Amino acid sequence: MLVLVKGAGELASGVAWRLFRCGFGVVMTEVERPLAVRRTVSFCEAIYDGQATVEGVTARRAASVEDAGMMMVRGCIPVLVDPTARCRAALKPEAVVDAIMAKRNLGTSLRDAEAVIGLGPGFTAGRDCHAAVETQRGHTLGRVFYQGSALADTGVPAERGGVGVARVVRAPVAGAFRGIRQIGSLVEVGDLLGYVDEVPVVTGAAGVLRGLIRDGAPVSAGLKVGDVDPIADRQRCYTLSDKALAVAGGVLEALLVLLQEG
Repeated sequence: MLVLVKGAGELASGVAWRLFRCGFGVVMTEVERPLAVRRTVSFCEAIYDGQATVEGVTARRAASVEDAGMMMVRGCIPVLVDPTARCRAALKPEAVVDAIMAKRNLGTSLRDAEAVIGLGPGFTAGRDCHAAVETQRGHTLGRVFYQGSALADTGVPAERGGVGVARVVRAPVAGAFRGIRQIGSLVEVGDLLGYVDEVPVVTGAAGVLRGLIRDGAPVSAGLKVGDVDPIADRQRCYTLSDKALAVAGGVLEALLVLLQEG
């Protein structure tokens, strides 16, 4: 059974990882220059490096639909540069998961597959998808809605270790990002992480640097470029988060329910 996952960032990668582990065939699509912060757990890094491995599962950049098919036979997840998921027409997947996390629907339709699942705000089950999965931390994280929508985006980062907004590092201006610290580094408040052009980028919280955007990435002012985890456990930088796994569990539930009903 083939599932097309649109997007290959952190949450999309958690979904793809869990589905792959459960025996589904998975193909992922991405933009040409993805801007993942949690790069160590995002399959979109295969776009740059040719392959990316997350907790024992490997994704590779595919040059074509035919190439993707051969990669699946070889036991890995293909990632295609295909922002509008045109490959869907050739692949004919049984299910489509929109995990782009754009906070709005960029073109996913009920007609795209037998089971269409949207992650987070921007999707309404019964209108543009068959099921929507909650991505906001809290009591309903990972819950599946077969009618209605997930919670609206608050724009406020959830707290980790009692720290909320301060743990998110944002670009002070627009320009090209240049990092000087590595993911997994221990940092203190005010530590220098890099520059956007010549403007310093500093931390607002102490902990471990859980994510940092790729060097040379073009960023807009206010864009999230880093993530500090106040719970200073380096191992968490290289494993899927509780949030990613909860959302992935919701997607797995939705797929089983929808495909059984179909």
